[in-house]
Amino acid sequence: MPERLRLVDVVRDRLEQFLDERATHLGTIAEDLERFTDASRDLLSGGKRFRALFCYWGWHAVAGTVRPDDLLAELDEHPDLSSVVDAAAGLELFHAAALVHDDIMDSSDTRRGMPSAHRRFEAEHARRHWVGSASGYGTSSALLLGDLLLGWSDELLDSGLARLDDQDAARAARAEFQTMRTEVTVGQYLDILEEVAWRDAEDADMLPRAHRVLVYKSAKYSIEAPLALGALMAGGTLDQVTALRAFGLPLGVAFQLRDDLLGVFGDPEVTGKPAGDDLREGKRTVLIALARDALPGSAVRLIDELLGDPELTEHQIRTLQATIRDSGAVETVESIIARSVTEALAALESATISRSAHAELIGLSDLVTRRSH
Repeated sequence: MPERLRLVDVVRDRLEQFLDERATHLGTIAEDLERFTDASRDLLSGGKRFRALFCYWGWHAVAGTVRPDDLLAELDEHPDLSSVVDAAAGLELFHAAALVHDDIMDSSDTRRGMPSAHRRFEAEHARRHWVGSASGYGTSSALLLGDLLLGWSDELLDSGLARLDDQDAARAARAEFQTMRTEVTVGQYLDILEEVAWRDAEDADMLPRAHRVLVYKSAKYSIEAPLALGALMAGGTLDQVTALRAFGLPLGVAFQLRDDLLGVFGDPEVTGKPAGDDLREGKRTVLIALARDALPGSAVRLIDELLGDPELTEHQIRTLQATIRDSGAVETVESIIARSVTEALAALESATISRSAHAELIGLSDLVTRRSH
């Protein structure tokens, strides 16, 4: 636990240093660009840093089998550590960019209890009585902020990879990042496609389609890819990387299924988002697919009629929540989460990785699947 907390601090400090450097550069262009760095800082000030943690422990899993674990107990004792911190911070910037774009596509008003980026820019436009559309300005500004964060994530990753002694490892890690970026993007598209084109699919196809979105939009990108990226930076063997993937993918599935439950039933005071936000956004998740499979036709029609209505009342939200609970889908999702964690831990047992990483990954598997936000 102390090392986990210290790693989060180190990544936070690196992000702050990087943003300070970029703020200085942007300041030479125009004072108005302070809005971008301020929004970036606010967005990156929160979060659980799961992707950074999995990147580090993926690296440690391999590096710790070459050097004794006790030499890696302190973060500053390995020559490649600063490269790993840059890669981990780059993943956090990539995640921030994805959140900015995701909030635009979902028309989300809040993120982590604060206005989402496009709402933040929109509110300033309205407050200052600028000309034109406040909504259009907010969306355009947030799109550019997300694009900027994407570019910055590449800068940080490349900075770290360039300093690795093993440039074959650097190239393998860069290829992993590129694959992750592609899969997240197309996964996001499949998600918004399901929201609008679900009527074109057969009922029997809705669950596998929802699972496909879960895997490519979130599961691989949240855990498997950061683990593999870190392991590849350390020069991990095919067996080591394959074992970490076999751990990371089912754990990522469990992670996203927990997120889907929180999106429907989470406490707004804890999640920082309105109750039932996924219901208003029309998310066709595994939870919804399972509920539709189990419910009678009248209840399915109720879900299909209400899901995706941005003007859902609190009463309608409660009705949908009760309908989903009554279907037994919540219990089914909980059982899938449990099975997925069991599958992940079984894969970890056969992995040839460092003792410290093995223990820490077990702890992280519990943290990411039992969370309340």
